[in-house]
Amino acid sequence: MESCPQMRILFVEDNEVNRRVVKEMLRAGGVDMCEAEDGKIGLEMIDTQDFDLVLMDLRMPVMDGMTAIRHIRRRTDGKAGLPVIVVTADDGVRIDRDCLAAGADDVLHKPVSMGALFGAIGAVLAGRGDESAVMLG
Repeated sequence: MESCPQMRILFVEDNEVNRRVVKEMLRAGGVDMCEAEDGKIGLEMIDTQDFDLVLMDLRMPVMDGMTAIRHIRRRTDGKAGLPVIVVTADDGVRIDRDCLAAGADDVLHKPVSMGALFGAIGAVLAGRGDESAVMLG
């Protein structure tokens, strides 16, 4: 019997507790999560590894999430289209608008529930035509 490939998500977030909580949610849903503490490290990981999706915090040291998203979208390879969901404690229509203008596919506001997390991942991947998205959560 052939096994299904496991989805790989990169979570770029400077807060270790937030990374741990999201990792447990994703693990419960059968998703493999890698971690980066800031946007610069996240971009380096995207250069050398393959991910199905990126979860991106906004406020981080070294390189913030908005800058990292813009770097991803300016790439000249296939990784320029990597789905990105912002996960932020910032709130408001302006934040959502700015994130989407920078190239994010969706915005989740903390605290994030498991249902909201998998709902956003599924919606973003389904919107891109990824049929495996229906198997999430």
